[in-house]
Amino acid sequence: MNPTKPVWIDDPTNAAILAVSEDRLTGFQLDPFGAIAERSALDVATVLERIVAMLRSGTIRRVRQTLMATNLAKGSLCAWQVPPEKLETAFDWLFREDPFSGHVVIRSTDSATAGSNYRLWTTLKVPQGYDIAKYAAFLARQIGAEAYRLMPAEMLFALGVGHVRRQGLEPGGRAPEPAVVKDTNIAQLSELEWRVLTALKREFSPDELVRDLWRARASEAGVSLEEFARVGTDLNRRGVIGRFSTFLEHVKPNAAAGGAQVTRYNALFHWKVPVGREVDAGREVGRHYIMTHAYWREGGPQFKGVNIMGVAHGTDKATVLAHKAAIDDHLREAGIAFDYTNVFWGGRSEIKPSEIAPQAFVDFCSRHGIDPETMR
Repeated sequence: MNPTKPVWIDDPTNAAILAVSEDRLTGFQLDPFGAIAERSALDVATVLERIVAMLRSGTIRRVRQTLMATNLAKGSLCAWQVPPEKLETAFDWLFREDPFSGHVVIRSTDSATAGSNYRLWTTLKVPQGYDIAKYAAFLARQIGAEAYRLMPAEMLFALGVGHVRRQGLEPGGRAPEPAVVKDTNIAQLSELEWRVLTALKREFSPDELVRDLWRARASEAGVSLEEFARVGTDLNRRGVIGRFSTFLEHVKPNAAAGGAQVTRYNALFHWKVPVGREVDAGREVGRHYIMTHAYWREGGPQFKGVNIMGVAHGTDKATVLAHKAAIDDHLREAGIAFDYTNVFWGGRSEIKPSEIAPQAFVDFCSRHGIDPETMR
């Protein structure tokens, strides 16, 4: 037997678990491992054993309860134009030093085109009460950016990274109905809710993965388990909880699995559709099963006026492009014209949760000699 099998995604037991645990457990889960076991037709002990093994080996990069951060903090996709000689240093600083930058990716295009000089792409969240434009200006100074473009999401149409269940998808595969629109309205939370949320969202170490998952986190938040569950359930009702997820390390080779990769190509698709058709187009793009993300974002003149963006992953570049061509054809068939489209390919990348707690922003400013009040 191949000794790497028990920690890799092609093991049948692991594949059954990951098909559920990557992005199928929506909302606040009181018993996430019980839910995974039920949906994968496995016993809970096996589910826990395999998830712990995959986390320790690096197949899974983190396990955590996600939040709908777009409903808890001002966020934006950011494209940075950085001198070539500063690109790697800027990448490292944003990944290692900035807790409010999540995805950090170096992107390229197949040919010189609108925006291809914006090589560094990040996601950014700034806690409630603070100005994302002021913070972006601070970051630009830190990394030596010559220019940058903030592109906040106007609407969301797809959000859920499930690589295992997307393997083998045929180009053009889509849901029978258009995607549901998700808004980006900001929810206001109490001090108690922030305490619970802060404990809820922190990723789990392998040693923390037990069936009674939330008891220690309730203690961390200074509340009973019953109160923790009540607050979590209410926050879920208010739409600020995302899903319980096991995130795969999908870019870096896994030494424990012989250097295998979950995926090789990360493609950011761009479309420019007519003004007034953004929601229609986003719902049609978002219904395609290959799309892990789909948004209405305004690219501005730097990106030739694109307004619909989405992300797809795959192990073969030609197949990813075939999915893109199928979506293009579907948009035309749906009567939604677009006069510009492009693909930005991901290269070096690091992914971490963006911090959204207001106190964390105050602490960060203090460490960098910034009066937090000037960032409001």
